[in-house]
Amino acid sequence: MPAPTPDRRRFLSAGAAVLGAAASAQLWLPGAARAAGPPLPDGVFSLGVASGDPLPDGVVLWTRLAPDPLNGGGMPAAVFPVDWEIAEDERFRKAVRRGTAQARPELGHSVHVDVRGLRPDRRYWYRFRAGGRLSPIGRTRTAPRPHQRGGSLRVSLASCQNWQQGYFTPYADMLAQDPDVVLFVGDYIYESAPSATAVRRHEGKGEPYTLAQYRNRYAQYRSDPDLAAMHAHAPWVVTFDDHEVDNDWAGEIPQDPDKQSHDAFAARLTAAFQAYYEHMPVRASAIPDGPHIQMYRRLEFGRLARLNVLDTRQFRSDQATTQEGAEAPTRTMLGAGQKRWLLKGLHDSPARWNLIASQIMMAETDLLPGDGKLWYYDAWDGYQAERNALLREFTHVRNPVVLSGDRHLTMVSDLRTDYADPASEVVGAEFVGTSVSSNGDQDQDAFHKQWDPLRADNPHWKLIDAHRGYHLFDIRHDGIEARVRAVDTVLKPRATASTLARLRVESDEPGVRLV
Repeated sequence: MPAPTPDRRRFLSAGAAVLGAAASAQLWLPGAARAAGPPLPDGVFSLGVASGDPLPDGVVLWTRLAPDPLNGGGMPAAVFPVDWEIAEDERFRKAVRRGTAQARPELGHSVHVDVRGLRPDRRYWYRFRAGGRLSPIGRTRTAPRPHQRGGSLRVSLASCQNWQQGYFTPYADMLAQDPDVVLFVGDYIYESAPSATAVRRHEGKGEPYTLAQYRNRYAQYRSDPDLAAMHAHAPWVVTFDDHEVDNDWAGEIPQDPDKQSHDAFAARLTAAFQAYYEHMPVRASAIPDGPHIQMYRRLEFGRLARLNVLDTRQFRSDQATTQEGAEAPTRTMLGAGQKRWLLKGLHDSPARWNLIASQIMMAETDLLPGDGKLWYYDAWDGYQAERNALLREFTHVRNPVVLSGDRHLTMVSDLRTDYADPASEVVGAEFVGTSVSSNGDQDQDAFHKQWDPLRADNPHWKLIDAHRGYHLFDIRHDGIEARVRAVDTVLKPRATASTLARLRVESDEPGVRLV
């Protein structure tokens, strides 16, 4: 993937330059006593605040100035200074860093502040101010120190939040569970056109193709109060799947190449990635370069866990349509460079738990009862040779656990070296998180009538379910306690949540079991 030039990187990331408290000559006043730059209207922080990609000494702080969020943001085509402050207490009596970032029109007046110099494994509170207006207050947390052993980490796994198919009610329960980190593995927005029968109608008149249209779609999703509250409560680690651009796209191939030319789809990728960066709490390394964005990366949580975040869209071969195609040895999901990066990170890891954030399911799904196989080609099943080789590598990796999304269902599985042989070696565990709202309130009886007969052909499945919600993991030295949290509805703004199932992965004992 071509990298942005150093000059372009410096220019676009200038708004994220970090200034220490001592270097800031401006005083922070809690009200509107002093305006920073030209006055701005109420609602300039309508999209809230967020943080992400925590390090032992730092974190990314995010906001976007958008007083008219569904109409391009509503900001003048000018650069606006945005003050930021981070403190050890929610009343900001112990401020530790302050500075000023620049909200630029070419980045949708978004702000990404890469704060460094913080203390490891601590909570912090942060806020922004622009034009005399104060943002909501956010809370974040740094990662543990690099060589710290033991401790614990609470991670929420979420994916697939379709605005039109339901409210984002699972986030209200996630907030109450107080995770240290939220891992979001794809389909943050959906590119589908507005539907007259939707629970909540998409903005606009059709699918987004331009930067302005993608900005409006993200702004609409960001307006969900439960999502906004969760962003302001804990740092997020994000990656995208297909619906942030176009359903089932692969590389630079759209779902419908007969309707979208290569040049047209490259322009759509460029717009989609630009809007994605503008709305996510990620570092300047993710500033897009045209139709390319650097998304795979690695985060460390002491010696307890290493998190490898994958990109299973930009480098993959086009989706197979036959079993023969799925078994072709040349087919790739990761691309050569990302695959080398992943294997090196797994084999060299000092961590007890090696987590892999994969947008799509890695374990097999055999959809054909009885003899023969019928695979779900958009997932790793469509890339058999690469998937099977990766699982063989897992035999030399300590405690690999894959965290996935995409399927709009909960599917928890053992990872095996050879799914053609049910007695083959178990090498890890996979948790496919259900959707936040996609598929709405599903008919559970109909789901189990369809899927339960397939369990005999998929003995590695430990749990399948189709409630909406998320997964919650308490990661400790000796094991991972997992809870499947489900809500009773996403068709109303409020819901009741419960623990649908508890599971456990023991350290140095590959596989997963129901508790």
